[in-house]
Amino acid sequence: MARKYLIETFGCQMNVHDSERMAGLLEQAGYEATGDAADADVVVINTCSVRERAEEKLYTRLGELRQLGLDLGHEPIVAVAGCVAQQEGEAIVRRSAGVADVVVGTQAIRRLPMLVDEVAHRPDRDRRGHRRPAVVDLGACDDVTWPLGITRRSDPVKAYVTIIEGCNEFCSFCVVPYTRGHERMRPRTDILAEVRDAVAGGRREVQLLGQIVNHYEAPDDPGCDFTGLLEAIHDVDGVERIRFASPHPRHFDDRFLEAMARLPKICRHLHLPVQSGSTRVLGAMRRRYTRDSYLALVDRIRALMPDVALSTDMIVGFPGETDADFDETLSLTAAVRFHSMFSFKYSERPNTLAEKRLPDDVPDEEKTRRIVALQRLQREIQSGLNARLIGGEVAVLVDAASRRRGTELSGRTSTNVVVNLPGPADWIGETMTVRVERAGAHSVWGRAVGIQDIPERLTPLTRLDIVGHR
Repeated sequence: MARKYLIETFGCQMNVHDSERMAGLLEQAGYEATGDAADADVVVINTCSVRERAEEKLYTRLGELRQLGLDLGHEPIVAVAGCVAQQEGEAIVRRSAGVADVVVGTQAIRRLPMLVDEVAHRPDRDRRGHRRPAVVDLGACDDVTWPLGITRRSDPVKAYVTIIEGCNEFCSFCVVPYTRGHERMRPRTDILAEVRDAVAGGRREVQLLGQIVNHYEAPDDPGCDFTGLLEAIHDVDGVERIRFASPHPRHFDDRFLEAMARLPKICRHLHLPVQSGSTRVLGAMRRRYTRDSYLALVDRIRALMPDVALSTDMIVGFPGETDADFDETLSLTAAVRFHSMFSFKYSERPNTLAEKRLPDDVPDEEKTRRIVALQRLQREIQSGLNARLIGGEVAVLVDAASRRRGTELSGRTSTNVVVNLPGPADWIGETMTVRVERAGAHSVWGRAVGIQDIPERLTPLTRLDIVGHR
C-alpha cells in the first residue's frame, strides 16, 4: 500500500506554489495525496511569517496533530516548511514537544523527500526511550532551477511560475529577505519551458511570481528584462492570460508600461503595493519612493491604460505613524480608488530593521480604529466600482466552483474582478461572456450571454468535478 501525504498551506501565492512543488517531489518518491491527516503518513505544514500570530497558528496546529496521534495511536511524520521554518529553525523542535520531525527551510524544499526518508528509516526511540532528534535543514541554495514536470499543480486553469526567489529591497517592516534569502533570478529558458509545460497540461492562465517581479533580468540572456520576458511568454501558443505579482513602484519604466498596454494577453490589472500614503512613513519603511511619485506613477499608468484596475497593500499603525500620517493614507486611497486592497495592522517581524530600531509605539486599539476606518472607505470604493459593471458584459475565465454556493461557478475578468455565475462544471477553463446583474464589494454576479438552458438549481459541484472534468 502506497504511503500518503497531506500538505497544509498558509500564506501567499508563493507558498501555494512551493506546496505544489513539494507535492510533486513526494509523489515522485512514491507517496499519494490524501485530504485527511488521520490517514497521512506524512503531514507537511507550509508556513508564512508575514502576518502576526503566524507562529501561534503553527503551534496550535502542531498541538492538534499531537492530540490526533494520541487519539488514534497513529503518529505521522510531521514536517514544518516555509518562512516560519526558516525563521524559527530548532526552536520549532523544542517548542513543539517532539511533534515536529522535520524542519525544512525555504531554500531546502527540494530535499524534503530525503529528510522525510531519513526520519522514516530510523527507530522512533533510542535504547533509553528518548525520542530521536528531529532533522533540521535550513541550508541556503543559490540554485533556483527546478526539474520540469515535477510540480503537481493544484489549479486546473491557472499555473503559478516563479521567476525570482528572494529579495534585496530590505523594506524595514518586511521579513522576506531574512526568510527567503537574497534575490536570485531563474533562467529565461527554464521559465519558458515551464510555461509551455503548463499550457500543454491545459492551463490557460500563467501567473508569474516574485517578490519584485519587475526587477527581473535573465541570467542566461543579458538582454532580457521583465518586459522582454513578458513579450516571450506572450508569444507562447495556448497562453490566454498573463498575470504577475508583485511589482515594486520604484522599478517601473515606460517601456514596460507601453508593452503592457499593447500586449492583449497581459491582464488589465496591476497589484501596486503602496503600504502608506505618508511620505514620512514611507521613508521610515525604506520604500524609496514618495507619495507624490507614487501618484505620478498611477497617472502614467492610467494615461496609457484607462481601463486598468489597481490593487494594493496597506499597513496601518507603523511605528511613529501619527493621525496626520494616517489621514494621508485615507486621502491617497480616496484619490487612487483601488479596485481591491490587502490591509494589515503593523506587527513586529523578527530580524527586520523596524523590529530592531523602531519602537512599536502605536497602541493596538488605535491600530484597530485606523484599519476599520480604512477598510470602510475601501469597501465603499469597491462597491461603487463593481456597481458600474451592472448591465454590462465582461469576459470571464471560469476557474472554480463558487466559494459560497456549490451550484455556481466563479471566475475572473481581466481586471481581476471575481464573477459568480450559474453553470456546469465543464465550463471551468473556458472564457465566457457574462452579463452582470448584481454587484457587491468583493464580487459580482451574472449569467452567461446566449446560454438559455442553464437550470435555476444545479447539482452541487464537488472537487472531483472541478479537477476531473478536463
